[in-house]
Amino acid sequence: MKVYITAGEPSGDKLGASLMEGLKARVPEVQFTGIGGERMIGQGLESLFPMDEISVMGITEILRQYGKLKARIRETAEAIIAAKPDVLITVDLPEFSLRVAELVKARSDIRVVHYVAPTVWAWRPKRATKMARHVDQVLALLPFEPPYMEAAGMRCDFVGHPVVTEPQAGDDDVAAFRQRHDLGDAPVALILPGSRRSEVSRLAPVFGDVVARLQQERPDLRFVLPAAAPVAPMVEELCAGWAEPPLVLDPRKLGEDMAAEKRAAFAASDVALAASGTVSLELAAAGTPMVVAYDMGWLSREIIGRMLLVDTVTLVNLVSETRAVPEFIGKACRPAPIADALLSVLEAPQAQVEAMALTMERLGRGGPHPGDRAAQAVLEGLGRG
Repeated sequence: MKVYITAGEPSGDKLGASLMEGLKARVPEVQFTGIGGERMIGQGLESLFPMDEISVMGITEILRQYGKLKARIRETAEAIIAAKPDVLITVDLPEFSLRVAELVKARSDIRVVHYVAPTVWAWRPKRATKMARHVDQVLALLPFEPPYMEAAGMRCDFVGHPVVTEPQAGDDDVAAFRQRHDLGDAPVALILPGSRRSEVSRLAPVFGDVVARLQQERPDLRFVLPAAAPVAPMVEELCAGWAEPPLVLDPRKLGEDMAAEKRAAFAASDVALAASGTVSLELAAAGTPMVVAYDMGWLSREIIGRMLLVDTVTLVNLVSETRAVPEFIGKACRPAPIADALLSVLEAPQAQVEAMALTMERLGRGGPHPGDRAAQAVLEGLGRG
């Protein structure tokens, strides 16, 4: 069996490697070519070129590198057509993946599987119809996504979310973390302002004001901020000006210990203030109640606000079919109501605890590994399941 598989960023490399491992367990003689990072190469991939050459994010960066990206798209499509694989699997990165798929389908009948469904349930639903012209099957991370893809004419399999496989800190880890940072038995609030410079610069002043308000209401509350590596210097500088500077977990200083320290911080916290995104699922996996807040530039706020099809953007709310997680998006991202919501959640977290547990169950916790489910779905789509 010959599989051509592509990924363009670390999260996709992780998904791709897990899927490859699942395929190897079922088809020992499977051969992999494509594009990937260290994890996929470790599973036996021969990468056409370094994965980071197609890791582009945002409209501005895509336009700046459009010539190089377009050349890599053509090169990849030519390599796929020449290889004649049994299946092409593209992992996330739709700006690259779906353009490659379109070129491949125009000149061959190679089966195309796309891993990670686009968020057509939230905005731009016509993307599914356009995608169906050159994608045969979609592997979805969220349980409510298949009907949207199937309505456009594609097979879609819910395979589970990788968050359910992530390791969690235990009681001993939490106790050691509290002792290491002299937290004692104090309640802890986790502050998560995002991982991109644009969102951190916009959210940090708001979050700093929230921290000051919380400290006034709850002087016993301690604050911990695990900084993302790309924005660690920026976070350190911005937080220094807060009325109540948090304990910043800095990946530059912690190195390889950062992941374990972050897990312990999540588990040790009683409540979290988080930027919108998949971090809400990480918090749910750790059982940490939260409030979500996010803002963007005026133009993006206006455009996205008009295009949104859902009344919540928090995945815990969507998956659990509740509205247990308070969220403050766009114009609503103001310190006073955010602080009030955090105090309320801190005092009465039970509704969220139940919603988070239901979310993890629905995402596949306790069931087969998502990589195994994805591999099985690919083989069934090929008639080899």
